[in-house]
Amino acid sequence: MKRTTRAVAAAAVLALAVTACNANDKSTPSGADTAAAGPGGTFHILTTSKELSLEPAKSQSLGISAIHLVLRGLTSWKTSPDKSTELVPDLATDIGQPSDGGKTWTYKLKPGLKYADGSPIVAADIKYGVERSFAPELSGGLGYHKSLLAGGRKYTGPYKGGELASIETPDESTIVFKLDKPFGDWPWIASMPAFAPVPKKADTDPAHYGEKPAASGPYQVKSYAPGSKLELERNPNWDKSTDQARTGLPDSVVYDMGLQGDVINQRLISDSGDDKFAATTGTSVPAALIPSVTGNPAVKARVATSPSGALMFLAMNNKRPALANPAVRKAIEYAVDKQAVQVAEGGPEFGGEIATTLITPGIDGYSKYDQYEAPPQGDPEKAKSMLAAAGVGNLKLTIVADSESGTPVAQAIQQGLKRAGITVTIKPIPSEALFDWVTGPKGDYDLNVSSWLPDFPSAIGNIQPLFGSTEIGNGGYNLARYSNPAVDTAIAAATGEQDRAKAAGMWGALDKQIMADAPVVPLLYARNAFLHGSKVQNFYLPAYPPYPNTLIVGLSK
Repeated sequence: MKRTTRAVAAAAVLALAVTACNANDKSTPSGADTAAAGPGGTFHILTTSKELSLEPAKSQSLGISAIHLVLRGLTSWKTSPDKSTELVPDLATDIGQPSDGGKTWTYKLKPGLKYADGSPIVAADIKYGVERSFAPELSGGLGYHKSLLAGGRKYTGPYKGGELASIETPDESTIVFKLDKPFGDWPWIASMPAFAPVPKKADTDPAHYGEKPAASGPYQVKSYAPGSKLELERNPNWDKSTDQARTGLPDSVVYDMGLQGDVINQRLISDSGDDKFAATTGTSVPAALIPSVTGNPAVKARVATSPSGALMFLAMNNKRPALANPAVRKAIEYAVDKQAVQVAEGGPEFGGEIATTLITPGIDGYSKYDQYEAPPQGDPEKAKSMLAAAGVGNLKLTIVADSESGTPVAQAIQQGLKRAGITVTIKPIPSEALFDWVTGPKGDYDLNVSSWLPDFPSAIGNIQPLFGSTEIGNGGYNLARYSNPAVDTAIAAATGEQDRAKAAGMWGALDKQIMADAPVVPLLYARNAFLHGSKVQNFYLPAYPPYPNTLIVGLSK
């Protein structure tokens, strides 16, 4: 799961919406004219990144990003402008067949699959690809499978540890995963980069494999110059009839790298030359350029905005004496001025929608409700009366905030709580130290504002990492340090449920169960928005993930 700040996760908290109708009209999203998109042309993606690794073992990429143009998995993601993101078979014939109560998952590969060099894709390649992700020298990628596969916690990869017995390949087209506990969301795990096939014979230099991996998707690497350009060209052996997730429309895809954010936006606003065929998938429009965008209808039409995004929330450290009392936390739920937070983030049109739930819109299990109903600016008088009833007065709290970007929101929290008689002191901490401060063992803070975006569209990603008691300290992201044995039990039950509709209902119930204890204050469903050139089509942002699906973009003539 992704923690998001202004500086990471592609500026997931800042977004631009041009007008209310354009921002939220899901029926005709910007750039989603599929009829205008045709085959051919070169699609340019403008990025601030100086390096782009296509190493599947080390990748934390979402299922619609660049690495999946080159690499396929057992399953993949299919997005829509107006529907939830769907899991679809990719190299496999279906999304997985569970047995043994959800502890075993079996996949069959589609016939005739080939790499770019014409050699066949076989089940052993997927087994090897997953195994190499356990190697210490290839650490850092999405690693859910490492704790789920039987024996995975002690396995050290194929270079020194041999094979992992819990991944079986009885024949060339069958792969079986044996887990140490039931996990109903395993089909989403099988869409992650580590599940891309890697032929062992191609893995002669693991440190550099990601520069030109064995291509199974519609594109292969033509050239790569770090800090400058990554060029992808067609994979002649990709078969569109086997791929529900990718359109493969452009002849080539070029990542123009190492650009300044303001340069990217100015180029896309100007919309000249090759930039007509360009877009950004991670650089938001800054406040200074908003007039240039909103004042020009032609530019305004080329902004794609997400209806939802990461959850911004105020974590209240439940282990601190002042906040151990649920009555105090509930009073703070009413006292917080969410509207002021929204303004600090840029206002309702591009800062985000005021949040009241833990599961975000676009994720199965979300339902709109408000456990602590109050005006957008809060209800300080109600908070005061609740504190008085609890016998609490002269409450003093400290909020730790990112010294580079977190001050405006911290001040909005501070001013809101002041109206309820709560004194908040802001403690600025450098961004590189803040994560260790709030996730470390000491927990030396009362309040902290953070944001969170799941790695795949299941409500487990909204609930378990933020509220499971195993995620307190030691790098875990339970910033509220919330521990409820009944919630832990319910999380385990929902995690093991194979019926996804039933699981969604269980996660939705957990949302309300946790909010009844008031460990955090939901603040905003942050919005993202990105500019694209006038010739770029099929470019829209779904509710989840709040990023463009690069796998389906096409170009008009």
